Parts: sequence; C-alpha cells; structure tokens
Amino acid sequence: MEDRHINDLAEHRLLRCKMSREVVFTDKSPKAIGPYSQAIKVKGLVFCSGQVAINPKTGETVTGSITAQAKQILENLKTVLEASGSSLDKVVKTTVFLRDMKDFQEMNTEYAKWFSKNPPARSTVQVAALPRDSGIEIDAIATVS
Repeated sequence: MEDRHINDLAEHRLLRCKMSREVVFTDKSPKAIGPYSQAIKVKGLVFCSGQVAINPKTGETVTGSITAQAKQILENLKTVLEASGSSLDKVVKTTVFLRDMKDFQEMNTEYAKWFSKNPPARSTVQVAALPRDSGIEIDAIATVS
C-alpha cells in the first residue's frame, strides 16, 4: 500500500512539472509595449507584467496625478487578472515603482481603495525613470483557482 502511495505521489509531481505556462492576453488591457506578455499563468499562479497608466481604448498614457495613473493601472491589472481566471482579491504580492517617493501617500490612498481587505504583500521603490514618462508602475502576482 505504501509503495502505491509513493508511486502516485511521484506521478503527481511529474504531471505538475510537465504543466506548461500559459500566456494571458486581453484586449481590455493595454497591449504590451515591448517583447513581453501581459501575464503568464503557471502552476496555480499568475505573474502580471508591470503596468503603466495606458488607456486600453485609446492607447494613450494617462497623465496628471498619481491618483489618476494608479487608478488606470489597477483597472488594467484587474482586467488582466480576470482574463487569467484570477482577481484582485487573490493578489499575493505587488511591486510599486514610483518615479518620486514624494508621491507615496497619494499612491497609497488610491491603492488602499483597491486592496481594502486583506491587502497583499507589497514592495514600493523609487526609480529614476519609467516607460512613457510615467510616474508609477505596478506589477502583481496572484493565485488562480
């Protein structure tokens, strides 16, 4: 009986190792502006590429306040997560890239609206520059049911 259990476990692990990655794409979020995918789904997780504030309908960058940019970014992440079979409430980790750490409180206020209950782990760092002269970029990792 124990040998069968060990064999079943070994087969299960082999199947899990053979699971391939799945590219996630939705036209409800901006197309990648470089050689990368909007997200990759693998082994019960989805890894969302960093998003800057691009309106998916117009392709234009949202300018103005960090609040407006963060709102667009989080909406974009939401649609990518939904396309992968996940959601914002399943996010386990985000990274926020700010061009100026003086924008931290403004970003934090908008971010808290999207992750009000059981927020994910998060890192926030200041960077010298971001694509399309953005003030903020956010990436995410989430579980997939």
